[in-house]
Amino acid sequence: MADKGGRPVRTGPERIRKLAQAALNADVTVEQVDTILEGLSETLEDLNHSMEKLDVTLERFNGAITHINELAPRLIAVVDRMEGIVTRVERIVGMGESVIMPLAATEQVIRGALGRVRKSAGL
Repeated sequence: MADKGGRPVRTGPERIRKLAQAALNADVTVEQVDTILEGLSETLEDLNHSMEKLDVTLERFNGAITHINELAPRLIAVVDRMEGIVTRVERIVGMGESVIMPLAATEQVIRGALGRVRKSAGL
């Protein structure tokens, strides 16, 4: 037998009690690990379900982005046409202002003349 280094020697019943206690502790630990693993399994199933929903959402988002990309050239063309229309309207307005300026000046002269005639006539 090996030297125990001054430790008391255990008897058979003490060894059995220690082994039984160790077995009970191991059993409790195994149950705790089982409970943790069950909870982890449920969490992973929920995460898997969430990931499936996220995949569907990302596919829809990708479809929307693709649709926007397809619409972009048409929208750019519409904007270009609108800019052309605005340029033409600005030219028309500028021409209208040029035509009306002499008329407005003539109106001012006529109003001034009529005002002087009214003052001189006492009206």
